[in-house]
Amino acid sequence: MPDGTSPLAYNSTWQVRNDAWCSLEESSAQLVLAGAQRRPLDELGETIAKLLDVLGPIERFWAFPGLPAFGKVRRLFAAGKYDRFAALVRGINRALATDSFRTGQAWDLGAEDETLDRAAHPMEQARTDRPYFEVLIVEDMTEQQEHSLREELRRWRRPDDAFIYEIVVVPSIEDAIMAARLNFRLQACVVRRRFARRSPYDSSSLAQFVDSMIAEDVMERSPDDRAQELARLLARLRPELDLYLMTEISVEDLAGRLSHHFRRIFHAREGSLEVHLSILDGVAARYRTPFFSALKNYSHRPTGVFHALPISHGKSIVESHWIGDMIDFYGMEIFLAETSATCGGLDSLLEPTGPLREAQQLAARTFGSRQTYFVTNGTSTANKIVVQALVRPGDIVLVDRNCHQSHHYGLMLAGAMVTYLDAYPLNHYSMYGAVSLREIKSQLLALRRAGKLDRVKMLLLTNCTFDGVVYDVRRVMEECLAIKPDLVFLWDEAWFAFARFHPVYRPRTAMRAARTLIEQLRLPEYRERYQEFAGEVGAIDAADDEVLLNRQLIPDPARARVRVYSTQSTHKTLTSLRQGSMIHVTDQDFSQKVEDTFHEAYMTHTSTSPNYQILASLDLGRRQAALEGFELVQKQIENAMRLRDAVDHHPLLSKYMRCLTTADLIPAEYRSSGIDQPLRSGLPNMIKAWNTDEFVLDPSRITVYIGATGIDGDHFKRGHLMDRYGVQINKTSRNTVLFMTTIGTTRSSVAYLIEVLVTIARDLEAQIIDMSPAERAAHERAVQRLTSPSAPLPDFSGFHSSFAGSPVRDSPARDNAAQDTPEGDVRRAFYLSYNDSYCEYLTPEEAEQRVENGEQVVSTTYVTPYPPGYPVLVPGQVFSPQILAFMRSLDTPEVHGYRPDLGYRVYVDKALEIAATARAEPPPDGPPA
Repeated sequence: MPDGTSPLAYNSTWQVRNDAWCSLEESSAQLVLAGAQRRPLDELGETIAKLLDVLGPIERFWAFPGLPAFGKVRRLFAAGKYDRFAALVRGINRALATDSFRTGQAWDLGAEDETLDRAAHPMEQARTDRPYFEVLIVEDMTEQQEHSLREELRRWRRPDDAFIYEIVVVPSIEDAIMAARLNFRLQACVVRRRFARRSPYDSSSLAQFVDSMIAEDVMERSPDDRAQELARLLARLRPELDLYLMTEISVEDLAGRLSHHFRRIFHAREGSLEVHLSILDGVAARYRTPFFSALKNYSHRPTGVFHALPISHGKSIVESHWIGDMIDFYGMEIFLAETSATCGGLDSLLEPTGPLREAQQLAARTFGSRQTYFVTNGTSTANKIVVQALVRPGDIVLVDRNCHQSHHYGLMLAGAMVTYLDAYPLNHYSMYGAVSLREIKSQLLALRRAGKLDRVKMLLLTNCTFDGVVYDVRRVMEECLAIKPDLVFLWDEAWFAFARFHPVYRPRTAMRAARTLIEQLRLPEYRERYQEFAGEVGAIDAADDEVLLNRQLIPDPARARVRVYSTQSTHKTLTSLRQGSMIHVTDQDFSQKVEDTFHEAYMTHTSTSPNYQILASLDLGRRQAALEGFELVQKQIENAMRLRDAVDHHPLLSKYMRCLTTADLIPAEYRSSGIDQPLRSGLPNMIKAWNTDEFVLDPSRITVYIGATGIDGDHFKRGHLMDRYGVQINKTSRNTVLFMTTIGTTRSSVAYLIEVLVTIARDLEAQIIDMSPAERAAHERAVQRLTSPSAPLPDFSGFHSSFAGSPVRDSPARDNAAQDTPEGDVRRAFYLSYNDSYCEYLTPEEAEQRVENGEQVVSTTYVTPYPPGYPVLVPGQVFSPQILAFMRSLDTPEVHGYRPDLGYRVYVDKALEIAATARAEPPPDGPPA
């Protein structure tokens, strides 16, 4: 922690703490040296005092080194015993830096200094393979009582315990909330009867971590009701924590009332052994990896393979004279674990009944869903499974046009009538944001006017978007259910699996929002709120569209069904081998209406030979998320903010590039909080924005604007970052590059990226100085081109009438112009092009000429430029002047669905006439509602 750096410059206290201890060790060593050389100590002493003041409020929330040891640090410094002070600080910092304290030895840091060396370098006989965690004890107790409890719990340890833990004791609800926010090592909490509401310590420097939702009258309630309130707060903040209650009254009565919150309830007079064993058992339940363990056990058994897979147990490799280097590279274990067996302790992904079923159930618990399914060929397949399970030919699906291509193809295969939703454009950066709630509601209301609402099946949105724009998921679902009570929601969270494990992100995830909505709809006070709403607007089905568009809607709790699906690329943001994904389900009608069709869709798209290594990695990734997800996501965000600060505050980098802020990527009309940079202005502001704004920005996705370099995004990525320096990124636009931090990002990797960016900027600076007048003019034109808005991003132009949605038979609005709605039959438009005689190619100039002449030019396929990576045209869509102008302005060489040698593939008039004739035939009754 550099001298003079305020803790407020950090975004997570673990980094404040780590840097403060490192600085303290360095300063204490300098203090000893200065004393030996008889140099003035005032400045060093002042620095050390400030560091101790930074650490003071924080240390009480961690088990190591503990308050007694930190108190001794202060006393030695105050007494001028600098040699012993420096030795103690050195021992503590080395133990923290090397994680050697995790061996769980009961160090006495108040003893002589040689004990500290054992703390920094644990004894050889100590077990170092046991995972370490900490347990929060909430009770107001004396220092002696705390010491006795700690020693009592230590005495129950056994050499064969799978884990080892230490305790953190806090006296109040406020301290418990702060500990849960700050200490990522906590895995369990034991709530006892005697605790206060407010902290007895000066917590002014940590005020942002105190939960403002603590009820003022909490201390007026009974001890057990207070414990229940604390459990509710902790469960909301850290749902992975195992909560236990110790009480002195009838545990039988409490068990029936409070078991929802607490894993177990104990009588205080029965001692601590059962508590100790339960704590270990609770962590063991999350630590279990049923499928990974089964696969590991199977791999160590001798087998005779008279089935597929010659590579099983490495048999086709071990004796090979030509591919032995395969084992040299991969090692033997991966081949020992290769098998096509589904029995002998293993399981079938298509019909799981054993360890795979258990692994998926554990994943459901970890991710907050009712059902979870593993997918071994990516979220592209997961998306197609969900769509096929729920959507029947003719069902109307509302979808963000800028969604991943797997949704476009999945909807096409399912025969959906697709209504494309337009996201707000960010023309200056050649990218789209997200779809506004007003746009979604207006399309639903238009379908209602046309008499088609009963055919609307699903709303499909991406959360978060590639560029980090995050929806208010609960509000979107709540307002849509007010219009269409049985609407199904599919949230593509391919880039958002990590969000479950951070308390600020979590409410905006699909599974958490679904659970909140289900709980909310059951509350008596919510039903009262709905009655007030209904009294103001009348029956939703008859209410005026403008009224519904301009106010927040509330669904009828008697009619609304919460039906939510989430697809997540575990491999993108959590730990898994490539293509490891999950489908999470919270659908109140799943078992009755969907389970059978879901199984068929799953069978359709899932290989009968799934990769067991991917499945095992999903099992392990779930374990990691359940036990250390909170820690890793905090570090992910801190590293992202470090990167942002380094780019924006570096004098050379800030000359050529800058990180785009929330205000740059989300227009003010969607930010009711009015906060331009929520996280940089403190955790309370981030919480406020994430609680109120329609859209927020994921801080871990850093879009860097590089227009001033004169280098376009694609060349910056390929020619500089990847080819020269090995820096891997994914998305670019014409003038931006997107960096993202993950749970695998380290401070060193951030430092390397900054080094690379500085080198690029320094080389650019040198090149500009050496440019000739002609070269400088060309460079200035490039900068001008990249810093000026490009052609406006085109909205969806519409389907040709041959593929557009048909009127509803017997509808009162059948002959009304208001019945025209934008959905289209993508499947018919897609497969019609399989007849080559129906298609032709047009050069861009020919296409423009036909459009200028008033002709309708219709695409036969998806046309997707990279960047930006979304389809500008889909099958059956009409070319517009805006689309052609946008395509003309692109300077990317990669455009899927467009052939540079031939041009655009479009329909001839004959094909459109045939399609129109087919459309004019009497429509079927359509799928049942």
